[in-house]
Amino acid sequence: MEIIVTGVLLSGTYALIALGLTLQYGVARIMNLANGETLVAACFAAFWIYTATQVNPLFALVAVMPAAFALNWAIYSLLLRPLVRRAKNRGMLEVDSILATFGLLFILQGLMQLGFGGGYYSYTFLAVPFTILGSPFGLNRVVAFIAAAVIAVALYLFLNRTRQGTAIRAVAVDPVAAGLSAINVDRASAFAFALGGALTAAGGTLLSTFYTFDASMGVVFTMKALIIVIMGGVGDVRGAVVAALLLGLAETTVASLIDPGLTLAATYFLFVLTLLFRPQGIFGRSTA
Repeated sequence: MEIIVTGVLLSGTYALIALGLTLQYGVARIMNLANGETLVAACFAAFWIYTATQVNPLFALVAVMPAAFALNWAIYSLLLRPLVRRAKNRGMLEVDSILATFGLLFILQGLMQLGFGGGYYSYTFLAVPFTILGSPFGLNRVVAFIAAAVIAVALYLFLNRTRQGTAIRAVAVDPVAAGLSAINVDRASAFAFALGGALTAAGGTLLSTFYTFDASMGVVFTMKALIIVIMGGVGDVRGAVVAALLLGLAETTVASLIDPGLTLAATYFLFVLTLLFRPQGIFGRSTA
């Protein structure tokens, strides 16, 4: 039972990170390989805010998420929009965006190493035991999970109960048809990309409350987010949440029962199984 609870608590943060990439890839059609660097930047921002001002990291979300939204909107407008406009098809856009964001990954990583060095960082926040079903867990992990769940529910309500959210879902399904329905596809794509960055930053802020991080770990979380997106189905918010839960449980089980060094192997094993047996994602339908 302890393994299950730990896996569930971890999956909340994973879900936020994956939801960010789901919006960027599923709506804006941008495979953002620098997604993990947004997460790491948010970790450093939360670390700096907490250690310099003692502001609660949960309150720091009020500053980190809008900053990440603005940064990702700028990245889309200056770097990615020209690629979108010149792309003749989705395949060409995916290749161009992979190459562009691959370079962006190293730029952001280099800037963070320049500013913070190559060392490991962490800070103590709510590092006290909290009992669940008779077993103690870190209160910081519990609070991070609750905050992640609240943000995920807010995203679901936004996508399903607002006009802007409906436009984003329409663009995800068919951007051409959405454009014929008087939806500004370019603006919706930019908004989705920026919102995806804000969600990833929120995940990084919450992750920093219980995780030791460094400037070069972004690529690992980018790969985890990509695996979750593929498992859940590109553009499928429900699938991303379920896939994040499965990944969190798998990693926790392997780390507890076998060896912590094999958690990435378990992640890729799940990924391969998905490609072999459910390439359309958990809730996706097979192509006729």
